[in-house]
Parts: sequence; structure tokens; C-alpha cells
Amino acid sequence: MKKPLALFSLGLGIALFNPLPIAVSQVTPQPAAPPSPVTPALKRVDIGTCQPARTCLGWDEQLFFGHGALKRDRQSLLKSIDNSLSYLNTPKAIAAYNNYPIKEITIDRVRRSLKRFRQLVATAKSPAQLQASVKREFAFYQSVGDDNQGRVKFTAYYAPIYQASRSRTAQYKYPIYRLPADFEQWPKPHPTRLELEGVNGLLGNKSRLNGLEMFWLRDRFQAYMIHIQGSAKLNLTDGTQTSVGFVRGTDYPWTSIGRLLFQDGKLSKEELNMPGIIRYFQKNPKSMDKYLPRWERFIFFKETKGEPATGSISVPLVPERSIATDKSMMPPGALAVINATFPYPERGKKLVQRRVSRFVLDQDTGSAIKGPGRVDYFLGYGDLAGDRAGITVTTGSIYYLLLK
Repeated sequence: MKKPLALFSLGLGIALFNPLPIAVSQVTPQPAAPPSPVTPALKRVDIGTCQPARTCLGWDEQLFFGHGALKRDRQSLLKSIDNSLSYLNTPKAIAAYNNYPIKEITIDRVRRSLKRFRQLVATAKSPAQLQASVKREFAFYQSVGDDNQGRVKFTAYYAPIYQASRSRTAQYKYPIYRLPADFEQWPKPHPTRLELEGVNGLLGNKSRLNGLEMFWLRDRFQAYMIHIQGSAKLNLTDGTQTSVGFVRGTDYPWTSIGRLLFQDGKLSKEELNMPGIIRYFQKNPKSMDKYLPRWERFIFFKETKGEPATGSISVPLVPERSIATDKSMMPPGALAVINATFPYPERGKKLVQRRVSRFVLDQDTGSAIKGPGRVDYFLGYGDLAGDRAGITVTTGSIYYLLLK
């Protein structure tokens, strides 16, 4: 989606300076220091050292049940593999791998790995059989994480489903916008969110975006959530359905509104999640005027007419099979195994944490997903996916699988 994601990421900058003035004549010129070597984001590991094996070999036991939704789960993995294979045949993929920093990870190797893994998934009769084949035929490349010890922070995202209107009404008054035709000519710094939509989100015909409104939402925070998630399905007032997806965004970094609320004492640490943020704004709607403009980036959309949400490599995202990473470091379209704890519904829709080891495809990125220690996990569409994504902040590991 090229999403502006991860609700709880926080960038901290420290200004370093020398408080003592030094006369220029006293400074002896020194030769420039050689550039520091770049540490690869992935390192090949001996998977035999990972015990128990199910924590890193992709146990993924749901693949092997033959009925209902669990049978469809195997099909979702095969579909996601096919999506990545389609991407790998594009000029965009060739260009990405020509510049990929780990020379042994090539587009041909990624492609061959996906084709072989697809064969194994389609024919394996049990987790043990698939694991044995994977362990025999594949090398594992672990993300070094932000600590160089393989610890990776996982968040999750989803595509909401909202009520919307094609025209402004007294009820539906918060717009989302298409991309301006002259956007590439906009000087930088770009206009901020405040300048484009006003403090209350209702700048209207005074905005330079007047006339570019696509759809109107009845809730300001819903419109804002579409900006955060990068796509949405819309149930329109005329009885039809459609969808929107990310096109471009203004050139500003991610700002965590939840973190700002926490710093101001509006949320406790336990409330620092999407349900907590939503509850706070429902009780304090005027506070949106103060906090929402603090994320200065503004997102533009296109109507996708019901098509699935699309990742940064321009293929459909598959729920619980697609992930977003930093594409300057991680191999686009490649197969991986994630190991972490995620919320799942039980009886009565109660969410419980469950440790999973799951095969995924790296098909997306996000402005808040930076470095080898961040992964965003696509959980699907609608309220349940949103509830799960809103409380997902966990630590785990990720391994990329490539044929030996």
C-alpha cells in the first residue's frame, strides 16, 4: 500500500554540538575517515540451532486441515506466492534486485525459491513433511533486527470498511481526495495537513484541494484512518460498494498520534493502542483539532472499484500472508517465515494472544516501517481485522527462505 503505518513508531532525534568555539587557525586538517561498512540486514543462519523447530521452520499447521476456512488458508498462501511471482516478472522487480545490497540474493534465486516452495506446499501432506523438505532444500536468512540479535518489532494493519457518500451532505462532510494533476510540480516543503484540510478537517472551498473530493465520510476519524491504513472498502449511500487505495502522499514523516496522547497524559500505557485512541476521541471529539493535524503528511487516493488492497510491489495483499518491511533492506516479493504473538478471536469474539509461525510474502512497505527491526502484518478487512491490528505490538523474528 505504501502505507503511512505503524501506530506506535517514534523517531527520536538528538542534536549534537560542540559548545566551545575553536579558531580556524588552530584546526589541523585531517584526512576524511573511510565510510563505515554497512551491516547487512540479513544474515544466513543454521536453522538446526532453532529449537523447537516449529518456532522458525514455519509450522503453519492450518495449511493441513482439509475443510472450510482452514482449507482456504492453504489457497491463500498459494495465491500470495503467485502474486509475488507475477511481480518478479516486471521491470520494477529487475531494477529492485539490480540494486539489492546482498549480492547472493538475486531475482533469479528468489523466483526459483518461490516456484519450488509452491510445489512443496501444494503436495505436502503434513507440517512435518513440509518442514523436512524446507530444511533440506532452503537456506534461512534472519533479519538482524534493530539490536543485531534478531529481535523484530511487529505491528499490524488492515483495510477498514466504512459508510460513505459520493456527494457532500449534512451527515457526510469529511472528504478524502484524489491526486492533484500538478502534484509533481508542488514545491517543497509540501503544504501540511493543517494547510490542506484546516484545523477541523472542514476547510472546504478554501482548500487548494477544492474540487478534488472523491468521497465523503460522516466521521472525521474514519477519514483519518483511511489515511493511516492506505486503503478502504466503502459502502455507499446509493447502495453500491467500491474501494479506494493509496496513490501518493506529501513529503512528511510519520507522527504517532497515540504517542502524543500518551506524552500529554491523555492515555495510559495500557490504553496506547487503537481502541484506546478511538475511545479517547469519541469522548473528546474537539481534541481531534489539536492532535490530528500533528501528523503533517497528507494522502491522496484513487478509486479501485472493489479491487483488493494493493502493496508497494503492485500486487494484491492477502490477509495474514502479506507483510510490509523496509524495501531498501528486505527482498521484495520474497518468501519469509514470521514468528511472533498475535491476537486471534475465540468464542464470543474475545481476542487472545497466540504464538504463530507462519509463511508470508514480503509485498508492501510503509513510511513508518524503517530498518531491519520492523515488520507490519496485513490482517485483512473490516472491524475484526481492525480490532486485531489495533492491539498488535509484539516482538518476534523473521527469516527469509531461499533455495540453497
